[in-house]
Amino acid sequence: MTLSEFKFIWYMEYSHRMWGRLVGLAYILPTVYFWRRGYLNRGMKACAVGLCGFVVFQGLLGWYMVKSGLEEKPESYDVPRVSQYRLTAHLGSALVLYCASLWTGLTLLLPQQKLPNAQQIAWLRRFAHGTGGLVFLTALSGAFVAGLDAGLVYNSFPKMGNYWIPDDLLSFSPTLKNFFENPTTVQFDHRILGISSVTAITALCLYARRIPLPGRTRMALNSLLAMAYMQVGLGICTLLFYVPTPLAATHQSGSLALLSLAIWVLAELRKVAK
Repeated sequence: MTLSEFKFIWYMEYSHRMWGRLVGLAYILPTVYFWRRGYLNRGMKACAVGLCGFVVFQGLLGWYMVKSGLEEKPESYDVPRVSQYRLTAHLGSALVLYCASLWTGLTLLLPQQKLPNAQQIAWLRRFAHGTGGLVFLTALSGAFVAGLDAGLVYNSFPKMGNYWIPDDLLSFSPTLKNFFENPTTVQFDHRILGISSVTAITALCLYARRIPLPGRTRMALNSLLAMAYMQVGLGICTLLFYVPTPLAATHQSGSLALLSLAIWVLAELRKVAK
């Protein structure tokens, strides 16, 4: 690594830490202000304290993740790298904090809407919860892909090399280790989860077409469907072009956009009442 390359990484890390601290203040200072002015009821006080506490936890988890990159590794080569487990935990914690914040905001701001058939909405809501969970799990699996550089092992689609199922898929022992430490298996799992997510979103939107939903809810579903296919396209391009950083970052941002739209759909369906 050259000195200029080190400086770039250093400033990226420094900026990330400073931005994280600003995010913490953006949660804590308004909470203190609104609490002291008496604008928060009991439920909102509990919610605000929970979000602020989670921000602090997220910062500590980030420190714990970075610490893993400074520990001695058993490998013969010296490559500083954080643990993919801690990286995934740090990303997962950030996603949970973001989703909780977005959900809180939307449930407070979105007005109630009425619809005659409550039973259909109940089924659609369950379907949407499962789909949202699948989108979250897919985004989380992307952290393992990044942590292991798993996007660099098979740069073809839809097959992985010449195979639908690679020979080294379960080459680690014990078998469970493959799902978290084998780059081939991690990439394979991310592909399966991505395809499953876009399939579930498509089915959700097709089912929703049979229900006379309000216009805003319909817009949320259509946006979710469009973003799902865009995200799949970004993922395939990232893989085929050998994971260029700008494209990989766009794909990662796409996962957050997709998750945001899934939360919007859930918030809309929660506001639809009989």
